[in-house]
Amino acid sequence: MTEAADLLLTNAEVHTLARPDETHEAVAVRDGRIVRVGDAYELDFLAGVGTRTVDLGGRVVLPGFVDAHTHLELLGRKRVHADLSEATSRDEALGRLRARADAVEAGEPVLGFGYDESAWDDRRYLTRDALDAVDAAGPVVAVREDLHVASLDSTALERFGGALPESDVRREAGEPTGVVVEAAAEALLDALSPSRSQLDDLLRAAQRHANERGVTGVHDMVRRSRAPAVYRDLDTDGDLTLRVRLNYWADHLAALQETGLRTNHGGGMVDVGAIKTYTDGSLGGRTARLSEPYADAPDERGAWTVDPDAFRDLLDRAESSGFQVAAHAIGDEAVDIVTGAFAEREDPGTARHRIEHAELASDDATDRLAETGVVASVQPNFHRWAGESGLYADRLGDRRTKTNRLRRLADAGVHLAFGSDCMPLDPLYGVHQAVTAPTAAQRLDVTEALRAYTLGSAYAGFDEDRLGTVEPGKCADLVAVERSPWQQPDAIADIDVALTVVDGDVVYDGI
Repeated sequence: MTEAADLLLTNAEVHTLARPDETHEAVAVRDGRIVRVGDAYELDFLAGVGTRTVDLGGRVVLPGFVDAHTHLELLGRKRVHADLSEATSRDEALGRLRARADAVEAGEPVLGFGYDESAWDDRRYLTRDALDAVDAAGPVVAVREDLHVASLDSTALERFGGALPESDVRREAGEPTGVVVEAAAEALLDALSPSRSQLDDLLRAAQRHANERGVTGVHDMVRRSRAPAVYRDLDTDGDLTLRVRLNYWADHLAALQETGLRTNHGGGMVDVGAIKTYTDGSLGGRTARLSEPYADAPDERGAWTVDPDAFRDLLDRAESSGFQVAAHAIGDEAVDIVTGAFAEREDPGTARHRIEHAELASDDATDRLAETGVVASVQPNFHRWAGESGLYADRLGDRRTKTNRLRRLADAGVHLAFGSDCMPLDPLYGVHQAVTAPTAAQRLDVTEALRAYTLGSAYAGFDEDRLGTVEPGKCADLVAVERSPWQQPDAIADIDVALTVVDGDVVYDGI
């Protein structure tokens, strides 16, 4: 006799997103695994006394979204502190910081995260003078959404400035502007790192937000953070509601080697991922390494945060210890260096090395990615900067059309894994940007984009055998959305998530 299901999702439009994609009416789940996918009438016989049956009323079921590049601690900070990501002007950002100043105890830091000056009319970073106008009793710090730029008021400069690398502190007429980049921004974030209990609150807030957007798994980039321990505690306590793959920063490598860890160690909910490293910075900060100068800064081509020789040395050490490597590279020169270094390896595809972002990948670099099997971990939501008057146009001029060429990557046969970089963490928004991108070379169709956010990201985490499609035997990580992305390809970002299931448990119910 067939055992009853624990969970039955029925009266739905179920897309497996396997190759080829198939559609069904219902999904049955038992012990955290998908046991049947098929007709609603047939699967109704799997309903028993203890079965939770959810009539989805024609909603669309997909594999749960796996975000291949996140910073959940930062997302939690946005949820708890001032969220500047939706501020459409300098004044609105400052207003949000003033509201936060009113909410904290006098003298405590006033923190804001996620500002994007490219969406403002003046397109200028927040500066010391602007933040001084918040008129807070304690230091005021605003972090740009790319994490490569931060802004400090006078009090924050007095408190933290002495510990920041001078070369990354921006100055005018010899005086600090309040804008710091790269290593200085990192040092500032370290100085403001939350306590263990605070981080527990931040990560709980972040995972709630992620589940509400259909995210069932994340590849989280962690550095000098208590996050790995907090994730494991949440898992032990039964409070972890998404799968976490920990991509440790390169400065953790020696400790990981000493403890005998390597890529794919873990228990299925919290696993060891890649060793993450930078090579260059960001286009927003004009620190991404370009082969030609910036359109709005003719004397600048960006910088190496990790120079090519040091990157190759790290790649040697990490690979020899059994680690996948995830290399941040944005500018075309940085992407060329990284793809060239991977191409020198014996079998980079088996190691599933990753290039993160690859925003300005050349044709040669794209072809190397395809030939080597290296995963392109890219962020389709970055297309919001690709318009005629967006950030890419400011920084790159006509080269803006060469950014994030998803169609070119897909046609070359590159393994695509989609992530958000928490800008914002919202897969349907990212899918929308991929489907509606400005040029044909940047666009994917709906199925391709959804698959990159599910099976593609699962592949990047060695998880394609258990995640990424709706098929019997796979983990029951599922999302139900209110309307079909195929039916409204120009408005996918407007579709709401109705239900999120992780390991067979409903972790978000918006029905």
